[in-house]
Amino acid sequence: MFACMYFGGLRPAEAAGLREKDCHLPSSGWGLLTLEKTRPQSGKRFTDSGEGFDERGLKHRAEGTTRIVPIPPELVAILRTHLETYGTAKDGRLFRTRTGGVIAASAYAKIWKEARTYALTPEQVASPLAARPYDLRHAAVSLWLNAGVHAPEAAERAGHGIDVMLRVYAKCIDGQREIANQRIEGALAS
Repeated sequence: MFACMYFGGLRPAEAAGLREKDCHLPSSGWGLLTLEKTRPQSGKRFTDSGEGFDERGLKHRAEGTTRIVPIPPELVAILRTHLETYGTAKDGRLFRTRTGGVIAASAYAKIWKEARTYALTPEQVASPLAARPYDLRHAAVSLWLNAGVHAPEAAERAGHGIDVMLRVYAKCIDGQREIANQRIEGALAS
């Protein structure tokens, strides 16, 4: 689930709703996720079903619309291994509890908090670096922008409008002046 947030830039509710049928996982190369459903946690009082999670469409999109997300070979391999090892829930979801339920935000936040202690130095653990699972999504979009992916493409992959993405992630592309100067100089010389 965390790998989907980092490599694919998925929101936690999108990762929670990811089904096997949404995944195109070739034996090599890039794959695709066709996002259609999310499983946001709202609490029983706030859902139409009376359950802690509702099945919904994508954020800020009309019901029934999809978003295509290209995923790198690393995530393809991770998901293929996950499916071979764990299979799916009865409804086809990749990520579930032992009883087949949707993983609660408090549960994956607790796992993330512990994982940080294994992956980061004590100083980093004490800092706000990757403090929440949602920060994996931010890291994905920041990586794409810093790698030179054009803003409209990065926004489409992340399910953002360009204006929102640039407002939220503008600080992530700071320090790129020298690269920009080289690109402009190269274009002028052509």
